[in-house]
Amino acid sequence: MTHPDPSALVVTRATRADWPVISGWAAAEGWNPGVSDGDAFFAQDPRGFFLGRIDGEPVSAISVVNQGADYAFLGCYLVRPDQRGRGHGIATWNAGLAHAGTRTVGLDGVVAQQDNYRMSGFRSVHRTIRYAGTAPETAPASGVRPVVPGDLPAIFAYDRECVPADRPGFLTAWFTTEGHRAYVRHDGHRATGVGVLRPALEGLRVGPLFADTEADARALFAALLDGAAGQRIAIDVPEPNALAVKLAEEAGLQPCFETARMYSGPVREHAGERVFGSATLELG
Repeated sequence: MTHPDPSALVVTRATRADWPVISGWAAAEGWNPGVSDGDAFFAQDPRGFFLGRIDGEPVSAISVVNQGADYAFLGCYLVRPDQRGRGHGIATWNAGLAHAGTRTVGLDGVVAQQDNYRMSGFRSVHRTIRYAGTAPETAPASGVRPVVPGDLPAIFAYDRECVPADRPGFLTAWFTTEGHRAYVRHDGHRATGVGVLRPALEGLRVGPLFADTEADARALFAALLDGAAGQRIAIDVPEPNALAVKLAEEAGLQPCFETARMYSGPVREHAGERVFGSATLELG
């Protein structure tokens, strides 16, 4: 009778109960996850999270979250430091990507992995720069109000124009989770921007910050940071959006981390100029 090799990696789907393991590894890498990210991530695609285990002990992770029939987003690609260099990462990668099927996959790749992603067929589209620092004093601007449940259809529609996917499960949780501050700017006829501020393990994170114009973005940014002066904040800014870079720099924030947005294939048209801050590097 043969017995399974206890040193062999076994990759299976992760559950919501496994999220503290994954987020703990992310925190150790300095990614500073939000304290309530897990609920929103699993709300979009509860089957899109994977853990690699050796003899039952978690050693690797990946998420490949499906967002519609044509698009998925890859994140949380992690291998425990003491288990690196043994092939566990690529085995976990392959298991996770299988979940996407024929979908185009997007990711925000850390610098150290970008060449590996290119060799796997991903192309770079732009850099994303994390700006962080101390929140400045702000005053609420006109036309901005807290999100209420009735705003969700308009938020879904606005988000659909800014990213190459539909992700209502994620957005519902992201904009309604207790502790998240969610705002919409409205001109009386339609939403002209949306934003969320959420608590992270270290300080506060802004994202998304989507807006039609610089004025809309500034108004939302001011509302999100109202009362947060003196606390540490961070926002992930697409580098091609010069107005977004300007907003972060004028707030006194400094670059501290970067990734590259990469795609494995074509994606639908979307208004990247409205993205002043990404929602999360794990789900786009």
